[in-house]
Amino acid sequence: MRAYTTLGDGIDGLKLEGRPAPEPKDDEVLVRMRAASLNYRDLLVVKGVGRWKPSAPRVPVSDGAGVVAAAGGRVTRWKVGDRVTGVFMPKWLDGELTAEKDASPLGGAAADGVLAEYVAFNEQAVVRTPDGLSDAEASTLPVAALTAWHAVARRSRVAAGETVLIQGTGGVSLSATQFVSALGGRPLVISSSDEKLEAARGLGAWATLNYKRFPEWDAQVLELTGGLGVDHVVEVVGGENLNRSLNALKMSGTISFIGLLAGMGGHIDTFRFVVKNVRLHGIETGSREMFEEMNRFIESRRLRPVIDSSFGFDDLRAAFARLESGAHFGKIVVEF
Repeated sequence: MRAYTTLGDGIDGLKLEGRPAPEPKDDEVLVRMRAASLNYRDLLVVKGVGRWKPSAPRVPVSDGAGVVAAAGGRVTRWKVGDRVTGVFMPKWLDGELTAEKDASPLGGAAADGVLAEYVAFNEQAVVRTPDGLSDAEASTLPVAALTAWHAVARRSRVAAGETVLIQGTGGVSLSATQFVSALGGRPLVISSSDEKLEAARGLGAWATLNYKRFPEWDAQVLELTGGLGVDHVVEVVGGENLNRSLNALKMSGTISFIGLLAGMGGHIDTFRFVVKNVRLHGIETGSREMFEEMNRFIESRRLRPVIDSSFGFDDLRAAFARLESGAHFGKIVVEF
């Protein structure tokens, strides 16, 4: 089979090599990968940023979907020909996240990912691909969509009529917009691109704001909500942007904290968490049980992930360059 490897030495350092296809163990399924999608985390791994830098050659990229090509002797959950999608955190099957369940997420410094033509998964670490979705669409679900589902459906428990501030138009944000709209909520999306905001309205955004035109966008959010603030925030920027999210939030509201685009820290007015009685939740992707719940919702509401562009397996560097540019709207997919 063919597989890509990285040492964290940049996009140009990605190597395409031939290697034997893995033999599935008794409790594993061998999946013929059909598609993978890229996340910002994958760029950190490939560029060797901080704790994401591999110490040995690693197969990058966490999210992929394909077809079961072979099954080990003790496998009971799957059969050859089943369409499946990998679980990003293969040991987090259900319940709350623990240190044990947090071990070896796919495609990072410590574990290989899915940019190989065949990948062996523990039979517990894949889910059924939703009916009606292509392999390319399914490949977008394990990190971005599941993180959004965890935030809006599990932690914030968005109810009909509630307003949710969603920052940006990346993969998590677009999935959150679709989920909030389908749950009967009101997505309020902010971005620096009028073109992307127009597209977000097509996905169900109730209102939009261009934060380049309104640098103090939190004041505009308060105006749009009659001075009350939003019920929930999907915070994907991080850093000192959290202060504006606090300002835009109603009393006793919820912030789902996900992002690190503005860095790993910042000066935060922590006392405002007290005076506004705020709930702040850190959101790590989600469990297999959440993934299966989300997939049932996607099927029932006939939702389709937003794909920006699709690249062939041999054009991986171009796919990463598109991700690095920040010009995309929706997920970037690599089809095998």
